[in-house]
Amino acid sequence: MAEKGVILSVDEEQKLLKPIDEYVGKIQKQIDSLRADGSDKVRSLKNHMAIVKENKNLTKEEKAKIIESDKKALEKAKAVESSNKNEVSKLIAQAEEYLSKNYDSQYYSKVSASCESEKAVEKTNYEKVCAELKKEHEAALSKLSDSEEIKDEKYVYKNKLYDAKMTHESKCQEIKDRKHDAYMHKYHLIDLLRTSKYTFAQKMQQRMENYKYTFNLSQFLYKNGLYIVIILIFIALCAITPVVKNTQLLTYTNILNILQQASPRMFLALGVAGLILLTGTDLSVGRMVGMGMVASTIIMHNGINTGGVFGHIFDFSNMAPAGRAVFALVVCIILTTCFAMIAGFFMAKFKMHPFISTMANMLIIFGLVTYATKGVSFGAIDPAIPNIFIPQLGGFPTIILWAVVAIAVVWFIWNKTTFGKNLFAVGGNPEAASVSGISVFKVTMGAFILAGILYGFGSWLECNRMVGSGSAAYGQGWDMDAIAACVVGGVSFTGGIGKISGVVTGVLIFTSLTYSLTILGIDTNLQFIFEGIIILAAVTLDCLKYVQKK
Repeated sequence: MAEKGVILSVDEEQKLLKPIDEYVGKIQKQIDSLRADGSDKVRSLKNHMAIVKENKNLTKEEKAKIIESDKKALEKAKAVESSNKNEVSKLIAQAEEYLSKNYDSQYYSKVSASCESEKAVEKTNYEKVCAELKKEHEAALSKLSDSEEIKDEKYVYKNKLYDAKMTHESKCQEIKDRKHDAYMHKYHLIDLLRTSKYTFAQKMQQRMENYKYTFNLSQFLYKNGLYIVIILIFIALCAITPVVKNTQLLTYTNILNILQQASPRMFLALGVAGLILLTGTDLSVGRMVGMGMVASTIIMHNGINTGGVFGHIFDFSNMAPAGRAVFALVVCIILTTCFAMIAGFFMAKFKMHPFISTMANMLIIFGLVTYATKGVSFGAIDPAIPNIFIPQLGGFPTIILWAVVAIAVVWFIWNKTTFGKNLFAVGGNPEAASVSGISVFKVTMGAFILAGILYGFGSWLECNRMVGSGSAAYGQGWDMDAIAACVVGGVSFTGGIGKISGVVTGVLIFTSLTYSLTILGIDTNLQFIFEGIIILAAVTLDCLKYVQKK
């Protein structure tokens, strides 16, 4: 028990901390006195003016008179604040310099060493308790012969071990808490000095400490295990490719190619993600892409189209290339949004499962486009159009910027708008959301409309990227890719859980794997197997999280 010599009691810890608190406290009093007629008064007067403006018991003239008086006082307070600013800064620097030199050496390092020693003692005690319980259990078993009594004894032993483990973990947590509190007390003092206006370095230090404090290896692996495995697979592919194909996988050109391919798919995944938040999905995404590709190719084709729609041949070549592209985009968005709204209406109005409504949509779209076009694959679009809207700037494909804008817009909608907050509320608990005054119908329709707009943009971009070649069959399987990207990215089918960063990660993961496997010459059918395994793993982890919460 040699460790006990360095274990500090609560009183001993307070004794170590006292001179530090006293020194900083004296400086704090000086700062407070300087702020009393300066910063504090400025803040107080601003709050008072805001309250006066909202006070309905006062007349307009009374408000103006009080505010005018406050403004005069505010000017004086700001002058005092300005005159004291350098002195306050000097005192803060003096206190922080003292903390930097003395806090760790005189207090925290000793508390940290004490906690480590106490943890070692606690571990030893826990091992002793477990050994004693085992000895008692074996002694009790040796005296028993009845199978039921033996079973009961094993059950009692198991419970005793569990109780000992819980007690041990509780004590370990107490030690961990004390060490964390000792570390964070320094920032509590700085908080008082700076009135919560930390420097960037101080913020990062606190964030790192909080991360270490809350970090749990098993939980980390549980949440990120799939990503780690995928990264390891990708690293393996990077190592294998030079050997098998005599070419490097991780090159600047390949990275740009992956991002370029991922860009149109990003729009689709962002659209589907909003529906998954509502515990929904969309099986018609691929057919939406096919429909958008056909419409875009017909409009942006240079000259008379080789195929027709319901027997009618179109020719938009009399329009300027930019005008045709914009018109194609509008048509794409209208078509995809209308069909998305149909599926959304049946889900919102009749509580139809989105699997059914979007599957019906998928069949209707494919049948309609195939019948209308006789399954013809339309030719290339005017090459001038991609050069206008997604040009290569010094080898950089600007189609990536379209995806970045889409990510930013959808992130803003999800996180900074009332609709976004309602989306998460309805996805988490539609009954509670309805009771709180949120229109579940409007939110559901809004999610499908947003998805439709994103599908239209995505299919139009894909048409530009591929320079046409639209057909009803184009986009087959893209619905699964979009759904898989969302699931792998952590958008939960249980509803109300998901982040835009996760969706982006999911799209990049699947695009990177597909691209890598294609370079290696892996058959497309085998690629589907990889994708299926990843989806199963992701959904299994998601279900386990839900079961744990329940």
